[in-house]
Amino acid sequence: MTDSTMEQIRQLARASVRRVVLAEPQDPRVIEAAETLVDQQLAKVILIGADIRSPHQSITVIDPDNPPNSEQLATCLFEKRLQKGMTFDQAKVAIRDPLFCAGLLVATGQADAVVAGSIATTADVIRAGLQTIGTPPGRRLVSSFFLMELVGGRVVTFADCAVVPQPDAGQLAEIAVTAAANHQRLTGEQPRVAMLSFSTRGSASHADVDKVRTAVALAKQLDSQLLIDGEMQFDAAFDPSVAKRKAPESSVAGQANVFIFPNLDAGNIGYKITQRIGGAKAIGPIVQGLTRPYMDLSRGCTPEEIADVATIAAVMAAEY
Repeated sequence: MTDSTMEQIRQLARASVRRVVLAEPQDPRVIEAAETLVDQQLAKVILIGADIRSPHQSITVIDPDNPPNSEQLATCLFEKRLQKGMTFDQAKVAIRDPLFCAGLLVATGQADAVVAGSIATTADVIRAGLQTIGTPPGRRLVSSFFLMELVGGRVVTFADCAVVPQPDAGQLAEIAVTAAANHQRLTGEQPRVAMLSFSTRGSASHADVDKVRTAVALAKQLDSQLLIDGEMQFDAAFDPSVAKRKAPESSVAGQANVFIFPNLDAGNIGYKITQRIGGAKAIGPIVQGLTRPYMDLSRGCTPEEIADVATIAAVMAAEY
């Protein structure tokens, strides 16, 4: 991201300082990120871990083997998982997992957001988020997006690049609407959403193309004000000169800032090509779709990236 865009996000975080839980303080990168967050007044930090010495006097450290309000945490998890067969005794054991303890602090109002994944896998992070925080009523889909800082400073959103392998049309629509809202929240720009395909406006016929067209229609039903178009090839969505030839009447073509990939293969490959060959900086994956922010990290993340994701989580938490 550009300095001005990331600084804008930092200013938003400072304007409404939130409580962010970092669930893996045994990782030195997490400790460094925690110090950055506190020193720059970006968040109030809670660390979940046994035998962790607070690197900063204002940082709270919680031992997951003996968390405060443990009965409340266990009761919360038990009630959420009762229909899945969890007993109260099992809940009391489960809250000792730092990923679950962190999520339950948010679920019970003792914190506002969670960041994990420098050590844990994405699957474990998403599972903990789903089982402790859950999704809003009527929504079940958890997905992700990346903020991509392109060479030259332009910031765009790519989704989904990390979570949903083969989204159907309804899931694609939900990913698009949620990613658009988050793009606007974090960048201040009006989202212009391109639903990507190997076809532009009927240039090819295939069931995969039909899925994207259906997703566009469903997204418009979810948000009638959203500027969204597709199916669309990436060059038509990104390059104004190509857009004039391929989709001259589109209000999105050539101006898109939110790009929705048709499946995880395309999304994951696309963001990594943009990053490695195109020289873009990728911030994420940023998890979306949960009731409260529960963020995943790349296991190759730097302390700066952890702090950036935690700052984004704090800003997103301020919406609730």
